[in-house]
Amino acid sequence: MRIGLVTGEFPPDEGGVGDFTLRLAEALAALGHNVHIITGLPRSPAPCALLPATCTVHRVVPSWRWGGWREVLRVAREERLDVLDLQYQAAAYGMHPAVHFLPRPSVRPPVVVTFHDLRVPYLFPKAGPLRWQAIRMLARRADGVIVTNREDYLRLEGEIPPDRLALIPIGSNIPPEPPPGYDRAAERARWGVGPDDLLLGYFGFLNESKGGEELIRALALLVEWGIPAHLLMVGGQVGTSDPTNRAYAAFIDGLIAERGLRERVHRTGYTDPQAVSAGLLATDVCVLPYRDGVSFRRGTLHACLAHGRAVVTTHPAVPLPEVRDGENMVLVPPRDPQALAEAVRRLWRDPALRARLEAGARALAADFSWDRIARRTVALVGRVMGRR
Repeated sequence: MRIGLVTGEFPPDEGGVGDFTLRLAEALAALGHNVHIITGLPRSPAPCALLPATCTVHRVVPSWRWGGWREVLRVAREERLDVLDLQYQAAAYGMHPAVHFLPRPSVRPPVVVTFHDLRVPYLFPKAGPLRWQAIRMLARRADGVIVTNREDYLRLEGEIPPDRLALIPIGSNIPPEPPPGYDRAAERARWGVGPDDLLLGYFGFLNESKGGEELIRALALLVEWGIPAHLLMVGGQVGTSDPTNRAYAAFIDGLIAERGLRERVHRTGYTDPQAVSAGLLATDVCVLPYRDGVSFRRGTLHACLAHGRAVVTTHPAVPLPEVRDGENMVLVPPRDPQALAEAVRRLWRDPALRARLEAGARALAADFSWDRIARRTVALVGRVMGRR
């Protein structure tokens, strides 16, 4: 099958949607499909990702405004694509409404939309309900819809016929593959963390929904309680697509300084996957205090699970049977630094519990392999093409 993956960001751009598209392309190619990635010009000077020979990157979209679909359709015609899979996350397309207006079916191949989240786009001041209507329109006009988490599935299941809707979680964009000769003690020492210190890990960009403020306040409490705690923030701070992250990152920097934690907060900066893996493996506990609750739409969560880290995170917004408090994660209420710090202190005092969580994390991660994600994506595509 000749599959086109349409994405508003792609490596070397920094962002989870781009990383997801890269991993999905690799997995689809491994199944024997011919994959074409249709994207814009890179916004970063870093080297581009390496792809299998059966994948081609078309950097042809100068802007994701009103002319963007014209270039996508041109590639689809020239490469005789069987289907397009639009990787949707509003910020990746500059919050512009144009991407929501799918071309009419007579001029395009079938289109599947993968909603990485249902964050509504900016349309114009005081757009109000029209913002959600743009999402609904895109979902209803698509030939197939993929959502990555149960929360979004429940929101769309009344809008989309069940044979056109699939829940396919994402996987980890970062494999547990540190550099050759990796030494955990040396990696910790690189950040000034000793063998008896507690190293917390945080992976991903900073924004308000991820609870960065609670994380720093919890770290301050741990230090007040006499625990030799440090925090390693793995990866880039703000990403390429969403400039609003910069203001929040500045706020967090101010909070770190205010609490006297500059010597205890360490940052890897945006770096290659092997270095990210090295940082994650060096941590004792990964702390992910999402304000909207833990969700399998979070690639950062999947990375921590794949690395077998003990995870402290927040209660999900909807029931997630796969999440078992005390077995594969420890759950606390959102927006509660005290509860967050107490959960971390519990793990500090109970190595057996930490080991149980690490084993549970690895077992849970096995359910989110890229081969499984690719096969389920192809299954939905097959259903969609059968109806055209």
